[in-house]
Amino acid sequence: MMKRTVFILPALSCLFPAALRADLPGDSIYKCVEMEQVVVTGTRTPKLLANTPVLTKLITASDIAKADATNLRDLLQQVLPGVEFSYAMNQQVHMNFSGFGGQSMLILVDGERLAGETMDDVDFSRLCMDNVDHIEIVKGAASALYGSNAAGGVINIITKNGIRPFALNLNARLGRHHEQRYGLSWQQGAGRWSNLLTVNRNRSDNYDVHNGDNPVTRVVATIYGDATWNFKEQLSYRPSEKLSLTGRAGYFYRQLVRTSETPERYRDFSGGLRGIWKPDTHNSLDLSYAFDQYDKSDYQRITRLDIRDYSNVQNSLRLLYNHTFGSDDVLSLGADYMHDYLFNTNLEDRTRRQDSFDAFAQYDWNVSRQWEAVGALRYDYFSDGRISRLTPKVSVRYQPVRNLNFRASYGMGFRAPTLKEKYYNFDMAGIWIVEGNPALKPEVSHNFNLSADYTHRHYNFTLAAYYNRIRDKIATGAPFYKNPSDRIPHLPYLNLDDYSVSGGEATAQARWPNGLTARLSYAYTHERLPKDKNSNAVNNQYIPARKHSMTGHIDWDRQFSTAYGLNIGLDGRFLSAVDNQEFVDYYDISKGIRTIHYPAYALFKLSLVQRIGKAVKASVILDNLFNYKPEYYYLNCPLTDGTNLMVGLSVDVDKFFKF
Repeated sequence: MMKRTVFILPALSCLFPAALRADLPGDSIYKCVEMEQVVVTGTRTPKLLANTPVLTKLITASDIAKADATNLRDLLQQVLPGVEFSYAMNQQVHMNFSGFGGQSMLILVDGERLAGETMDDVDFSRLCMDNVDHIEIVKGAASALYGSNAAGGVINIITKNGIRPFALNLNARLGRHHEQRYGLSWQQGAGRWSNLLTVNRNRSDNYDVHNGDNPVTRVVATIYGDATWNFKEQLSYRPSEKLSLTGRAGYFYRQLVRTSETPERYRDFSGGLRGIWKPDTHNSLDLSYAFDQYDKSDYQRITRLDIRDYSNVQNSLRLLYNHTFGSDDVLSLGADYMHDYLFNTNLEDRTRRQDSFDAFAQYDWNVSRQWEAVGALRYDYFSDGRISRLTPKVSVRYQPVRNLNFRASYGMGFRAPTLKEKYYNFDMAGIWIVEGNPALKPEVSHNFNLSADYTHRHYNFTLAAYYNRIRDKIATGAPFYKNPSDRIPHLPYLNLDDYSVSGGEATAQARWPNGLTARLSYAYTHERLPKDKNSNAVNNQYIPARKHSMTGHIDWDRQFSTAYGLNIGLDGRFLSAVDNQEFVDYYDISKGIRTIHYPAYALFKLSLVQRIGKAVKASVILDNLFNYKPEYYYLNCPLTDGTNLMVGLSVDVDKFFKF
């Protein structure tokens, strides 16, 4: 693979000076330009970021460290425009990513799917950032390579590999409402063996918030904190230069107290084995097995019984073969198998099982120095309902001159109905009965993307536009009474008529030799609201995407001496207002629907990080710098009650010694 000295694209990877990384000296802030370009796998084959035909956003470890994010939710909403997290009535978290919900944005960890869901999203609190090397984000339909749930895109979290002889980091952060975050990261390597262990402990208290008079829709009175433990272990062995083996195991525990008598508990058990064999420079074979089990339970303090009411277990096998031809064209062939088990007390018959299988092929054709094209085709099969689907994707990259890239792609999106959407039967707090629908059809979408990126000296610019048209979108419809004697209306899952979402993004960033860096990103999202098959307006269970959003970052970094360095950073995000059609009274739908206006808001964060010697970093952070407080704590406003002062300390223990 050729080495280049081009500014990393697009727009997120060079955001912070390399001097902020604990393993680099302060005078290496230009390393980001001179290093080899980062390799990404958005097309399931390793490619230099600037050379991939699919526009891929990259969030590096340096970006994550500067964001000081605890989990994936904290990170995404801070650095990416078009992302908003809203809440259900019990404060379960839902993601809206440029018009696509969490059920259409596939989140992977090292290419593996995650079990369990809350509000149709994964549990974001289990995705800690301490062991993350970087994150690759591919927007637009990626079902041709990643299958169901990738209609809106893919977020692939790539974890670190333990490659140092010895590295030990201890860190802590304290904030308001008894917020506490503690972390341990231990790397150990010797010969052909390496090990990485991370342990995280997070907790925060419940606290009350105050709303103005006469709210027009549901409000939140108490913000629920939680307490989590997260253990991850990864052991790697290289018996030869051609073969590498990796084993991993993880445990996650979270407790949330809405009522003191019955705390809610969430657990995840994960493990996996992976082998990569590269017999020569032209061939590679990747075989992996993954296990993931996500459980929910209610702990009854009086009887000391921990009663499980939900469990999702996934066992999956994955095979990927790549062959590189002499012209650097790459053929990829792959297949996946997964057995999915779901236990839910709100399901008909309580348990359901499903087997799924897929096979795909992709060809990466380097037409010339200026042109590259990638085509992919995938076949998916799901045993429940015997659903099958062929999904194609074609992407083209044109580079007329160095540092300027144009990209265009078409992809078909595909999402099979989940077991929950088919067989759910749940009384939702007396508001309505949510009903599954075994006759649901798969969602099918058509996604078109255009983008351009250009780099000149200290500056980088990226423009992108997209259009998605979705047929048979799966959602809940309008509630209705089945019988005149019914006390509670029914809310069925159904397929919606034509639904579309379109928009665009623009990012500009600069990095100057004086240690100053800046980035400004804007996203526009337009949804054409769905209707049911009878052309009736559907009450959206999730609040629509806000049309306009912006994120910005600026920081100044200076290494004054070998003993002291300083970084001062300012982050901000803005989201425009949005209107939504909602029932006047959810307990009495006969009162009709009205328009609810959710106001715009902006939040800012100021951070100061001091590097003391080679081993110590001390941070002071003012989150919500201008003390923003919503007048009403609606379900899609930021759940903040003012400025949060946080102090943190990170110590690289190994750097006190020489190894």
